[in-house]
Amino acid sequence: MPHHHHHHFLLLLLLSLPLLSTAADPTPPPPPPPESAIHTQSTDCPTHCGGVAIPFPFGTKPGCYLNPDFLITCNATNVPLLGYSTTRVLDISVPDGELRIDSPVARDCYNKSGQRVANAPSGIWDLKFPISNTRNKFTAVGCDTYALVQGVDVDQKYATGCISYCSKRRDVVNGSCAGVGCCQALVPKGARGFLATVNSYNSHASVWRFNPCSYAFLVEDSVFGFSTSDLPDLRGVASFPVVLDWAVGNETCKEAAEKGYFGKSSVCMENSQCYEHETAPGSGYRCRCLAGYRGNPYLAGGCQDINECDDPTLNKCTNYCKNTKGSYTCSCPKGHNGDGRKDGSGCIPNRGSSFQPIVGVSASVSFAFMFIYLTFMGVHKRKQMKHKREFFKQNGGILLQQLLFKTNPNSSSSSLNNNNNNNTARIFTEHELNLATKNFNKSMVVGRGGFGVVYKGTFSSSSAAATTVAIKKSMAIDRSQIEQFVNEVIVLSQIHHPNAVKLLGCCLETQVPLLVYEFITNGTLFEHVHEEGFKGSLPWETRLRIAVETAAALAYMHSMQIIHRDVKSANILLDDGFTAKVADFGVSRLVPFDEEQISTLVQGTLGYMDPEYFQSGILTDKSDVYSFGVLLAELLTGKMAISSECKEKSLALHFLCSLKEEYLLEILEERVKEEGDVKQLSKVAEVARSCLKLEGDQRPTMKQVLQELQDLTTTTTEHSLVAGGPGGDQSPPLNTVGRHAFGELKAR
Repeated sequence: MPHHHHHHFLLLLLLSLPLLSTAADPTPPPPPPPESAIHTQSTDCPTHCGGVAIPFPFGTKPGCYLNPDFLITCNATNVPLLGYSTTRVLDISVPDGELRIDSPVARDCYNKSGQRVANAPSGIWDLKFPISNTRNKFTAVGCDTYALVQGVDVDQKYATGCISYCSKRRDVVNGSCAGVGCCQALVPKGARGFLATVNSYNSHASVWRFNPCSYAFLVEDSVFGFSTSDLPDLRGVASFPVVLDWAVGNETCKEAAEKGYFGKSSVCMENSQCYEHETAPGSGYRCRCLAGYRGNPYLAGGCQDINECDDPTLNKCTNYCKNTKGSYTCSCPKGHNGDGRKDGSGCIPNRGSSFQPIVGVSASVSFAFMFIYLTFMGVHKRKQMKHKREFFKQNGGILLQQLLFKTNPNSSSSSLNNNNNNNTARIFTEHELNLATKNFNKSMVVGRGGFGVVYKGTFSSSSAAATTVAIKKSMAIDRSQIEQFVNEVIVLSQIHHPNAVKLLGCCLETQVPLLVYEFITNGTLFEHVHEEGFKGSLPWETRLRIAVETAAALAYMHSMQIIHRDVKSANILLDDGFTAKVADFGVSRLVPFDEEQISTLVQGTLGYMDPEYFQSGILTDKSDVYSFGVLLAELLTGKMAISSECKEKSLALHFLCSLKEEYLLEILEERVKEEGDVKQLSKVAEVARSCLKLEGDQRPTMKQVLQELQDLTTTTTEHSLVAGGPGGDQSPPLNTVGRHAFGELKAR
């Protein structure tokens, strides 16, 4: 094997390193049901271990905890440990139903000569409570770093990860964890254990001077803030806090009530109520004190009335406050009427009372305050307008206006509804987008990713129907690339292809520019292929059509010298008719027409990224071709790009190995096998293999890929028409053909 081929094969192999495991299957058994009769503690139960409070239902010895799941071992050095494990407990919160534990950091270190001096995975198994997927992030730090985390639930396993890369320290931005020096991934939902591994591709050879090690860890989202000072040694930190969502048993409130857990032997005691975890349904139930009460709802008499009158921040009374059970009442002094509340009518002097002169004074004071307020608001508004003008200028607004005017003199001033037929972008005001998104209300969020948040927005018009759009709010922008950003907005807005999401315009009056796209209604291809309730729902004919439409959009973009750089199923949107729309041009790059490749900071998604691009940093249109090959394998097999179902972890390598060993039949999704035609599926697999070649110049262009797939759909349609007639000869479905039928797919 030539040396360079061997080098590329090792690189792809590294991209799919299996996760290490030091123990047998760590899948924990389901937790025992709650011992509902226990709702009091012994009087001699320790309330603290070291500096950590141990509230019931947790306890350090029998009679002090609700059931064995809630045991906290307090060792001889007064360090609280979770159950009989070595996992250190940092904090227990009863009101939030959260438990913080200490989680170690995985590391991979090298010396100046490129020799590995340390490689240690990290993990915690057999947790009684799930790791919070909303309060933690999987994080990797390093400039030559590839990290994976495997999460384990009661009956299934998950795997995810990220890549962090940089060639120079000055490329790294403090506070940014988007793939340059630091990367993050979401934590799988419901995991009761994890194993984190981290590796390097080039032994930190080019970055050893400022970054000799790679690090990977789970961490509470609000705790870790990335800094360039983390690159040398992670500032000496060896572990981070991780939040667990604890609950009682595994029943819902309704199921627990039916089993008699409530009533006289209730786990939720008086003045409290049962509730279930919003983001982890089915993981048990919790108790909380009713409004107006405070304390421990798991103990008899634990929820005590709050005297709101003792604390002005807890009541809304203007004058007199009287405490009641679970609440309070307000009243007015003699000679006044009203409800006595700050959020109500307050206390108003009765007519004819001696307090009337005070009313006049109050009116004068109110007028003075109103004058001051209006003056302040005027100054504040002028400052806001000044900031908007500054942001508009910084974000290239003047340049964009000039370019838009050259293309279409009316584009920057026309309304959205009248601008849809123009081939140029529109500049939106911040006020327009605030109205469209209800001031960027959380309820309008429709998607989140490593590069920002996507909001749904609606523009109303008296002269046309309301228009729904998607508004992307990015996390950051490189100020040195503003001119390129403006040019890309112009070019991307001119993409008019039925299978590409249309860029309608942008807003430049904010610190980070906002991009406005057409809104697609039916979710992503990833959701329809992988998420529960959707798996196996897409017919093979629809999958093939989506592949053709995606290839058509990419071929069109490549003809305009646009490289997408992040082709994946999560970036393929589907409308109500399951028509594919290629989306998320957040990392797209324009290639000058006199060049075939450009050098960039490596960006993309683990599992889809071209290994040649990752190694060299040289981006070409063949990088999109590789990612499309992974997408084809995804449509054929129904497996994720990084999947614990695959021995190789990487779907690309798993797919290529299966073709080489003639095992394609075994990895195809069941519905694909049932509905697919043997010759057609064989040819699609062959197209995918050609896209996944290690060397970019050996891959086809997207135009060639499109032609191959279009020929397949045309041939199949004609074949079906002939085969459907009397006496027609039709190819057998795939599940009736033995493995030998795929001999033609063996690596040549």
